[in-house]
Amino acid sequence: MNERLKPQPTVRPYPPGVIVISRSQRGRATAPATMTEMELYRWLLREAALERELLLIFEGFLWRMVAAGLPIDRATLHIGTLHPQLLGFAWNWRASDGLCEEVKVKQSTADTDAFRLNPLFHVFGSGAPIRRNPQTAEAQAEFPIMRELAEYGYTEYMALPLGGEGFRHAVTLATMRDGGFADAELAVFDSLLSVFTLHVERHIAVRIANNTLGAYLGPLAAGHVMNGGIKRGVGQSIHAMIFFADLRGFTDLSDHLAGDDMIELLNAYFEAFACAVLAEGGEVLKFMGDGLLAVFPFAEGGARGAACSALKAAITAQDALGQLNAAPPPRLAAFDGWRPLKAGIALHQGEVFFGNIGAPERLDFTVIGPAVNEAARVEALHKVISHPILITEAAARLIDVPLERLGDYTLRGVTAPLTIYAPATL
Repeated sequence: MNERLKPQPTVRPYPPGVIVISRSQRGRATAPATMTEMELYRWLLREAALERELLLIFEGFLWRMVAAGLPIDRATLHIGTLHPQLLGFAWNWRASDGLCEEVKVKQSTADTDAFRLNPLFHVFGSGAPIRRNPQTAEAQAEFPIMRELAEYGYTEYMALPLGGEGFRHAVTLATMRDGGFADAELAVFDSLLSVFTLHVERHIAVRIANNTLGAYLGPLAAGHVMNGGIKRGVGQSIHAMIFFADLRGFTDLSDHLAGDDMIELLNAYFEAFACAVLAEGGEVLKFMGDGLLAVFPFAEGGARGAACSALKAAITAQDALGQLNAAPPPRLAAFDGWRPLKAGIALHQGEVFFGNIGAPERLDFTVIGPAVNEAARVEALHKVISHPILITEAAARLIDVPLERLGDYTLRGVTAPLTIYAPATL
C-alpha cells in the first residue's frame, strides 16, 4: 500500500464506530495554483479516471475546485455499501489542515442520536438536498452539528444527494465566506458533481465487490479473485499452518435444540473462533456445518510467525468458548441443554493448493491437499483425546512454547502414524 494511504493515528476527533483507515495530506500541491472550470472538467474526464484510490480523487477534486475559485473550505463524501457490519464509508476534507481522511462507519452508528440528528440522515431518507447557515439559531436547533460549524466560522453548509441506486450516497460542502455560496456557484457545483459522481459509482462497484467477497471468501481469497484468479484450477501452492475446528456433540445438540436456537448457538461459537483467527492474521476459508477451516500462510513472519499466530488464535478461541459457557448472552442463556459447549482444534502445517476448484458454473475458493486431509483426521482424534488443542509434530517443530507429547496415533487414510502434542499449560 502507498505510504500515504496506510492507516494512521486519528488526528481529528471521531465518534465511536467511525474508524480512520487511510489519510492523505498532499495539500494544494496536488492541484495547479489556478485553473479554469473547463480544465477541471477535462481532469475529471481524463486524469481522474486513471486514479484507483477514491481518497486521492476526492482530495484532488476539492483542491482543483479551490484552484478554480470556488470558495469551499470543508467537504465530505459519504457512500453506503453492502456489508453485514458496515453502514458505509466517508471521506473528510478540510482546507485549513490540508487533510483528507477516509473512514469506515460501523452499522451500529445508525442507531445513535448523532446519526439521526445529522443532516445526512434526512438526505438519505428523503433524497432532497439541505442548505443551511450554521450561524443561525434555527439551524443550530435543528441540527446539533451546526453549532460546531458555527464555532469554526462556517457561513453556509449544503448536503446534496449523489447518484447511487439502492445505496445512500451524499456530499457536503461548506464555506467560511461572508454571505455563503452564490447562486451561480451552486449551478457549477451541480455540473461538476454530476461528472464526479461517475467516479464515485465506479469505486462503489469495486468497493462493494471487495466487501462482499471479503465477507464470504475472506480478504486473502477475495483479493485473488478480484485480481483475476477466477478460472477453475487457478491458484497456487502455498505453505501454511492449518487450523481445523469442530464442535463436540453437534448431532445431539441438533436433535434437541430448535432450529433457531441451534443457529444462534452456532453463530456465537463461530464468532468466537473466527474472531480469534482473524485477530491473529489468519484466513477463515470455510464454515462446514459445525466445522471451521482456516489457514495462516507463511508470509512476512515466516513459518514460526504463522505457527505462533495459529497457536495463539487456538488458545484465544478456547478461552472465548469458556467465557461463552460461563456468561452467555441473554438469547443463549434463555434456553437449556447446550452447556458446556466444547470444541476441538487441530493445528497442522504443510503445502496446500490455494485456489479455485469445483464445477464450471459453481466454483469454490479453498485449500486442498494431503495436509488439509491430515488436519481433518487429527481433529477427529478429539473423540478419543480429551485435550482441546491437538498439534501435529510437523506444526510442533515450529512452535517455541512448551508442548506435551500425547503419543503416536494411526489415522485413517494416513500411511504413517503421527505424533501428537498439546500446549503444556492448557
